Amino acid sequence: MKTNPLKDKSLDFAIQIVNATRELQKSQKEYILSKQLMRSGTAIGALYCEAEQAESRADFIHKLAIAQMECNESLYWLELLERTNLMDKNEYEKLEPPCRELIRLLTSIIRTAKKYQMS
Repeated sequence: MKTNPLKDKSLDFAIQIVNATRELQKSQKEYILSKQLMRSGTAIGALYCEAEQAESRADFIHKLAIAQMECNESLYWLELLERTNLMDKNEYEKLEPPCRELIRLLTSIIRTAKKYQMS
């Protein structure tokens, strides 16, 4: 079976987000921001799965662009949680790099898909 880096990395990131959110809710009794992070952080992989079944190249690109936006939103929530001292700096430093890596992967795939769409 062929490996799929974006699918694997987005699933790994979603698992990390679920665990971090659980910890925020348990230790900080923080439910509002953590739910926002949970929603955006887990949506990335779900949107990629949707993109795999896209009806057209344009639909594929659109779904990945939404996943990219969810990544950016996740970065925002992570930074906000860390700067307000709701999230430990070590936890932030564990979650931020894989999120940025997902953005880079999505950006690369979108650029390539757009290039082939124009051909």
